[in-house]
Amino acid sequence: MSRCSTVSRDLDEPVAGTAATARTWLLFEQPGPWGAQALTSSHLDPELGRALEAAAQGTGVRIALIRRPGRHADCGTPTERRVYAAHTVPGDVWLHGATITDPRRLLGLDFAALGKGDPRSFDTALDAAPHTGDPLALVCTNGKRDRCCALLGRPLAAELAASGVEGVWEVTHLGGHRFSPTLLVLPHGYTYGRAEAHAVKEVLHGVQEGRIVVDGCRGSSAWERPGQAAELAVRRTVRENAAQALSVVRTAGAAPRWEVTVAHTDGRRWRVVVAQGASLPPRAESCGASVLEAPARMDVVDVREVAAGT
Repeated sequence: MSRCSTVSRDLDEPVAGTAATARTWLLFEQPGPWGAQALTSSHLDPELGRALEAAAQGTGVRIALIRRPGRHADCGTPTERRVYAAHTVPGDVWLHGATITDPRRLLGLDFAALGKGDPRSFDTALDAAPHTGDPLALVCTNGKRDRCCALLGRPLAAELAASGVEGVWEVTHLGGHRFSPTLLVLPHGYTYGRAEAHAVKEVLHGVQEGRIVVDGCRGSSAWERPGQAAELAVRRTVRENAAQALSVVRTAGAAPRWEVTVAHTDGRRWRVVVAQGASLPPRAESCGASVLEAPARMDVVDVREVAAGT
């Protein structure tokens, strides 16, 4: 049976508008093997994992586990772990980091404030500070979610690390197994599909220069799926690559059709019509799925500049 990523690639399924949604990412280092539901099926205390899931519910914060690329034998509990929080909404993008020894300190975070873009509870509770290193390149490698993530993601992460790219981590789940290998880049929160090492290096170089690479981009996690597709469509239309130049300021309608307003920091605005379609023919959306489905896709129908304030 063909892998889900092979089928998606052969069908040239579009990737725009397929990114996971999270205004804020909370990333916690947990070495060793991960299960399908990593927060409760890894070497992290499952009670702590459930408590963190409950604390983040409805706040706009998405929690994921990370580990360094390489072999993941059971080496016991690490003495120190890295923790990152990143807010991805343009105009208020930030990435902070900390090193902790007791993961229960995460329960002291104000998740509602984090979701709104306030890093103070993160900094205070964990003695954190702004991240001053290279952008984070997070490659999904959780084979318990889908084998494509391990078969394609782990070699990519290893290649990036071996070539000297800083900030490379493996991450538990970014959604969209069929677009493996998938990559999340922080602080701006853009996700990429079918990533290759040379393209990832260009993406990371772009982030360091404050720009976004649109090719292969699934969208910004700051927006819901129609907004992701609309923002990328505007970027292509006006050839805008500045990382924080565009924001989704309004989304009207409901599936299968939306009108999305995208605003530029210079005052320009665009009205983008996005329609939900189906990627045919029906197929298994992941390697472990037994049901054949036609994955939803975001099709941009129209991009039109409108008067400011409209």
